[in-house]
Amino acid sequence: MPLQTVASRIRGFICLNAHPEGCAANVRAQVEVARRDAPGAGLGHALVVGASTGYGLSSLVTTVFGYGARAVGVCLERAPQGDKTASAGWYNLAALGRLARAAGHDIATVNGDAYSDEIKAQTIDLLKKRGAKLDSVVYSLASPKRTDPKTGVTHASVLKPLGAPFVSKSIGLSNDNVQTVEIASATDADVEATRKVMGGEDWELWMRALQSADLLAKGCRAVAYSYIGPELTYPIYRSGTIGKAKEHLEQTARALGGELAARLDGAAYVSVNKALVTQASSAIPVVPLYISLLYKIMKAEGTHEGTAEQMARLFRDHLAPGREPKLDAGGRIRIDDLEMQPHVQKRVAELWDQVTTENLFALTDYAGFKQEFRSLFGFEVPGIDYGARVETDIPL
Repeated sequence: MPLQTVASRIRGFICLNAHPEGCAANVRAQVEVARRDAPGAGLGHALVVGASTGYGLSSLVTTVFGYGARAVGVCLERAPQGDKTASAGWYNLAALGRLARAAGHDIATVNGDAYSDEIKAQTIDLLKKRGAKLDSVVYSLASPKRTDPKTGVTHASVLKPLGAPFVSKSIGLSNDNVQTVEIASATDADVEATRKVMGGEDWELWMRALQSADLLAKGCRAVAYSYIGPELTYPIYRSGTIGKAKEHLEQTARALGGELAARLDGAAYVSVNKALVTQASSAIPVVPLYISLLYKIMKAEGTHEGTAEQMARLFRDHLAPGREPKLDAGGRIRIDDLEMQPHVQKRVAELWDQVTTENLFALTDYAGFKQEFRSLFGFEVPGIDYGARVETDIPL
């Protein structure tokens, strides 16, 4: 199709298009991080469920370019159509595939609803054809809805507190104002629906399907991702509906870990990761303001990490072959440790009380938050000429 210029179309925390060259630049930067400190070998085969953006994309990059894995990534992304661009995840994986081929690596993609039995079966068939025995399984799905393959019922997750309504500061992403938000408390049905979407049920279905197909190697390690955060976000996150779902995810990890240990000398873990700018985190009230404050402090200290650095550290220190994971009292891997340092959280709390619309850009890194959000979709990426015409019809 003819080349076209691509300007961002952003509404609040939703971006309706993506820039292919900007997405490709982001992926190249992640590949460099993965190559920098890793041995380049050690894993035979890896599967990443939810592989196209955020922590899932960085996991795919790390396993392939950091540890030499032959990998399969599962995602649900929108193809380009006419003058409409593809989704950012589509362009991310297209760029990653090109880089992998050029470097002699092997990545295959399954595009479809990872919650469905059909996509699980398609992925298993592909793994069998590739002769895969998985050393690493990463589960990194983040979706607002899930259709239960057994019942056909579609469940929608909600961000609500338990008990009393939640009132707090937040940023209006459409007008850049610091404002007060109030969120009604959850019902029992809300809690259950959120557990069905964000808990460990689908991860368990994936692991059981892979085990039944004899696709897990001896010593296989599986990991799913979670977040805990500071007390000021507890009511809407860790102590709310999402927190209940994450508790179920941790229970699932313990059950799967016991089975994998007994059968394959393997393991299953939950990794608690740092708060970062993603489309999912941007949709959570309070979190954009918290992240803007956190970035201000951690960048000044030189301790800020993006998803690529977080995943490089996760594998280097905890999940790479020969590494013994360091676990907290709850049996979780913690790579949110730099975020949760007491002096960092103390400073966040101090600034939280001071921030207003008038001093938002001075006291926080909200400008960095906005730039990083746009860069998720390939916009405002340094070095990209956004006035140039580019090819948007790129195959996955």
